[in-house]
Amino acid sequence: MNYPVSFPETYFTKPDIGNCSDCRSRQLCLPFGLDSKELFLLERIVGRRQRVARFQSLYRVGQPFQSLYAVHYGHFKTGQMGIDGNERITGFQMAGDILGLDGINGTFHESNAVALEDAEVCEIPFLALEDLFCHVPELLHHFHRIMSLEISREQQMMLFLGNVRAEQRFAKFLLNLAARYAARGYSATEFQLRMSRSDIGNYLGLTIESISRLLARFTKMELLQVDHRTVAIINPERIKLLAAGIERCSPLR
Repeated sequence: MNYPVSFPETYFTKPDIGNCSDCRSRQLCLPFGLDSKELFLLERIVGRRQRVARFQSLYRVGQPFQSLYAVHYGHFKTGQMGIDGNERITGFQMAGDILGLDGINGTFHESNAVALEDAEVCEIPFLALEDLFCHVPELLHHFHRIMSLEISREQQMMLFLGNVRAEQRFAKFLLNLAARYAARGYSATEFQLRMSRSDIGNYLGLTIESISRLLARFTKMELLQVDHRTVAIINPERIKLLAAGIERCSPLR
């Protein structure tokens, strides 16, 4: 393997808060599948970890694209502005996810990324990353996989939201969250909704009142237990049936 020797010195900012090798999300992020030498090269281009306060923007629509951001901890929402001037949420991101992929197609970001809680990201200068792809094929392969999964997830969600009932959308949303938490080593049956009910409704194309009614119905049907933002899934199999449209949600009485 030919390792790069010509990167500008500005690319070699060693993180002072930690590195990829000791990050619990490395199996979901860019380091996946890299050996120790390849991992060292990736660590050499990763900039300082950047803290983002709750409700602060990591980047906005129209901001020049220079870097990708790997979420170290915390949750984010991404969205775009509709022609009516209202924000449309397009996704929620958590530890191990990569933010900023929307900017690769051009020179500016095409979406907003806002922290839902105090968070931290690892900045990855994209020009340095592109140079590294030439020397670490496994990194390029995994990066393509990340992009493919993101595109597939967005397409599936668009198709799903346009063709199913509200309870199916919400059930699918809960199952998706559960699977993502499980992949990170957390409980798949009990977790906190870091996003507001308004944000969930925005993402699913539903009103905040609809989300509140669905939470109440799922609780009444003994599918969930809800304590403020903490959700416990107590009947995942029936939620899967709801998501598939095999079972229907009973009305509140």
